Amino acid sequence: MPDETVDYRSELDETQRALREVTLMMEQSQGELSKLAQRNTAITSHLQQIVKQGGAVEDIKMAYDSALDAQQRLLVMRGQLEKLQNDKSHLEKYKAVLEEIMNRNSGDANSAGSSKEQMSGIEMIVNAQEAERQRLSRQMHDGPAQALSNFILQTEIAMRLLDVDSSQAKAELANLKTSAMSTFQKVRGYIFELRPMMLDDLGLVPTLRKYADAFKEQSGMDVSVTVSGNERRLEPYLEVMIFRAVQELLGNAARHSQATLVKVHLDLGNDYLRVTVDDNGRGFDPEVLKESGNLGLKLIRERSEMLGGKFEVDSSVGSGTKISFTVQARI
Repeated sequence: MPDETVDYRSELDETQRALREVTLMMEQSQGELSKLAQRNTAITSHLQQIVKQGGAVEDIKMAYDSALDAQQRLLVMRGQLEKLQNDKSHLEKYKAVLEEIMNRNSGDANSAGSSKEQMSGIEMIVNAQEAERQRLSRQMHDGPAQALSNFILQTEIAMRLLDVDSSQAKAELANLKTSAMSTFQKVRGYIFELRPMMLDDLGLVPTLRKYADAFKEQSGMDVSVTVSGNERRLEPYLEVMIFRAVQELLGNAARHSQATLVKVHLDLGNDYLRVTVDDNGRGFDPEVLKESGNLGLKLIRERSEMLGGKFEVDSSVGSGTKISFTVQARI
C-alpha cells in the first residue's frame, strides 16, 4: 500500500504541474483572443461600410475575404481557448479524484484495499471522465456544429456578392458549400462517438444497437448485436464501461483483423454481465498480445477485474478472434 500512495503522490504532483501550465496558457490565449476580437470587429465594420457605399465588386471581395480570414482566426483561437478550458476542468476533476483516493488510503489504511472502496474509486474515476466527455459533447453541439452551419450561410452570401464574377467562382463556392455540409455530417458522427446522448436517455442496449448499425455502415463489416437475460437499465458507470469496451473491440476488429462479420453478444445475468465480441478475421497469437502493449485491451482487462470479473481472449492465426469479459452486476 505505501508504494501505491507514492504513485498517487507522483501522479498528483504531475497533475498540479500540468494544471499550472494550462492556467498560464489560458491567460495568454485570452489576451490574444481579445486582440483578435477587436480586429474582427474593425474589419467587419469596414466591410459593412464598403457594401453600404456601393463600392466596387473587387473592393467588396477583398474586404469580404479579410473578414472571413479574421473570423477564421477568431474561431481557431476560441477553439484553442475552449480546449484549454476543457483540459483545465479535466485536470481539476482528476486532481480531486487523486486527493480523495489519497485521503482514503491515509485515513483507513487497513481497509483501503477492500472491494467496496475499490468499487467507489472506480465509480469516481469513470464518472469524472464521462462527465467531461458529456460536457464536451454539448459544446460540440453549440460550438463547431453551429460554426459549420454559419459557414454554409456565409458561402451563400459570398455567392451573391460574386454574382458578377465568372461561373467558375460560383462552381468553386458551390463545391465549398458541399464540402462544408459533408463536414457537418462528420461532426455529428463525431459527437455520437464522443458521447451518444441516447446512452443517458435510453440505456446501453438501444445505444449498442444504434452504434452497431452506424459502425456497419461506416466500416462495411456485418455487425450484429444480440442480448440475452434480463434486459434492463444498469448502473450508469457500468453502461459507460461496457459501451466503451465494445467500441474499442469493434474498432480493433476493423483496424487489425480484416474481418467481414462481427457478432456482439450481451448476457445480462442477475449476478453478472458478460460481453462477447466474436469476429471471423485473420486472428492472432494471444501470446503476442502480452508484448504488444495494446492499451485499449489492457484497460478493458483492468476494469473487468476491478469490477469483480475477468477478461478472456480466444484466438489463433487464421481462425478469427473471440474476446469476452464479465463484470459483477448490481440490481
